[in-house]
Amino acid sequence: MSCEAPSKRRALVCGILGVIDARLSEAELRKLATSMADALHHRGPDDAGIWIDDDTHLALGHRRLSIHDLSPLGAQPMYSASENLVIAFNGEIYNFNAIKQKLVAEGCGFRGSSDTEILINAIEYWGLEAALNLCIGMFAFAVYDRAKKTLTLARDRIGEKPLYYGFIENRFVFASELKGILRACDSGRPNIDMGSLKSYFRYGYISAPHTIYENIKKLEPGAFYIVDLTTPSNGLGDVANQHYWLLDSLFQDKPQPLLKDEKIAITKLDSILNNVISEQALSDVPLGAFLSGGIDSSAVASILQSQSEIPIDTFTIGFDDKSFNEAEHAKAIANHIGSSHHELYLTAQDALDVVPSLSQIYDEPFADSSQIPMLIVSRLARKKVTVCLSGDGGDELFCGYNRYTHAKNVIDKMKSAPDTLKKWGAYGLKNISPRTWDSLYLNINNILGKKGGANFGSKMHKLADLAASKDAQSAYDFLSSYWPNPELLFVKSANEPQLIAKHNFETEFLDAAMEWDQKWYLPGDNLVKTDRASMAASLELRVPLLDLRVIEFSWSIANELKLRHGLSKWILRQVLYKYVPSQLIDRPKMGFSIPIGQWLREDLRGWAEEFIAPDFLSSQGIFNADIIQKIWLQHLSGSYDHSNKLWTFFMFQDWYVTQHLATNNYSSNVNMS
Repeated sequence: MSCEAPSKRRALVCGILGVIDARLSEAELRKLATSMADALHHRGPDDAGIWIDDDTHLALGHRRLSIHDLSPLGAQPMYSASENLVIAFNGEIYNFNAIKQKLVAEGCGFRGSSDTEILINAIEYWGLEAALNLCIGMFAFAVYDRAKKTLTLARDRIGEKPLYYGFIENRFVFASELKGILRACDSGRPNIDMGSLKSYFRYGYISAPHTIYENIKKLEPGAFYIVDLTTPSNGLGDVANQHYWLLDSLFQDKPQPLLKDEKIAITKLDSILNNVISEQALSDVPLGAFLSGGIDSSAVASILQSQSEIPIDTFTIGFDDKSFNEAEHAKAIANHIGSSHHELYLTAQDALDVVPSLSQIYDEPFADSSQIPMLIVSRLARKKVTVCLSGDGGDELFCGYNRYTHAKNVIDKMKSAPDTLKKWGAYGLKNISPRTWDSLYLNINNILGKKGGANFGSKMHKLADLAASKDAQSAYDFLSSYWPNPELLFVKSANEPQLIAKHNFETEFLDAAMEWDQKWYLPGDNLVKTDRASMAASLELRVPLLDLRVIEFSWSIANELKLRHGLSKWILRQVLYKYVPSQLIDRPKMGFSIPIGQWLREDLRGWAEEFIAPDFLSSQGIFNADIIQKIWLQHLSGSYDHSNKLWTFFMFQDWYVTQHLATNNYSSNVNMS
């Protein structure tokens, strides 16, 4: 066997890829793998490496963003100590020092001190699952066993780092992003998976293991896949997958009774967060934090600053529209903790400048409109730092979303109401347009001398639909949906993947809601948004609140420590009050959102109308054009706010034209079976 030896030196990898194709020569494999690596350049602009095994026609590759050890000692793929294992790694193992000490005690030697070298030797000494169970961090990696001729793909527990894989044109391929895999599609892009498309329109994202394309999958969080290159199957090997970690295990193993003591719980969470943030702050390059002014990012930034002898860099995005703007609050918190604060106010033109790149950045349709400020704040941060900490995860772990409190209240009150009353009550609320509701609400508040919130009319319509829901699970699914009935949109039907929770929504509503969000919304939406946006700016983003120790803690405490008297994230607030006065924190939740509805009526209207023309919709053969046209006209009139529905539609259309059709010569290529 002739193998090109990979470097034995350390690196952090931010983009990985691989291909197995017995039909290709070594030179052809290298050319293909290099093309795939080029597609991931933004994830690792500092270096690239390809390793090839001639016997199995396997190529492994990576793109490197240098975070630790900035010398040439970082080249990958990397050998284990025995040189039997070869790894391509993306991410960070935060507890690598503790794992290293265990390995040293067993006689393992090291050439350097990178987490990549520690991980591969842990796998060699203890086996894959034992090593994975020890690791705390964010990661996706591929490791090849030269003796067994097996390739293993693995992903972190909650899904912070992505990994796609599939059988395409008689070859097995994998990559950190879909664009890497598509470089291996010689005859055009695969067929669109209509079931995945339907799920996308419902939720605004596509959950693992599904993707927008047939025959390409996302590796699920907490899973590993093994490809056996010795067992022929379609010219490749059999694929088996297992989970080394499941969120469900936390429900089954959580202590009884749950921790209810306030002082003990607050002290414990404060200690955990300090330890986690201290570990995640290790970096050989400049490091900062996102600071929106909300509870989660404020907690992370405040603790990070308390551990630093110099001002940390913090970053925020603001809006002229005060109903969306938290920049003033972020600035007040930054002033209090003493960080070096950077802010940028976002305009509709800024959004218009970013929109053309979104589909290319996200690879498949993705409709969380906060992707726009996330991309812009990542670019802002990258001018000063290479690594940033964010506050994502606090809502899902500590009952932060308004839908937890409001939905539970409505559901509890409507349980005893007759179905007929629910139906007619909902009809009455929706018979008044959102614009009329807004006007009534504004007039009442003016009379009372109070300030009203934004989008009151849309909230009344949502309340109507919520009240009419048949049960708690359907109510929560409605609240989590952009298009509650996506089947009405399409010309033909398809089977939609079902996203379920183990907890019972009727009897354990809060647990079921948090479980659902942690299983589906968090890895499918939030972490996709943050990973792609930050990596597009070549910025590494770390998420302390999603550390395994924080997740385990959140499931070990009683819900009354998370949600108390209508106050969300109660325990996280108590920790934050140790660093920031309550008057800077306690205010209604805003979220990281943008005035996309207004922008679609104004600055983005020209861009949007290219995708809604009747002739174009007819040529696509996917949508019921009448429904699309109706909600567009309603939105333009201002009588309704269909922001989320329309953004979901337009982001698909933009992806379809700029990504899908660009390769497939204006053929819809949709499998409607």
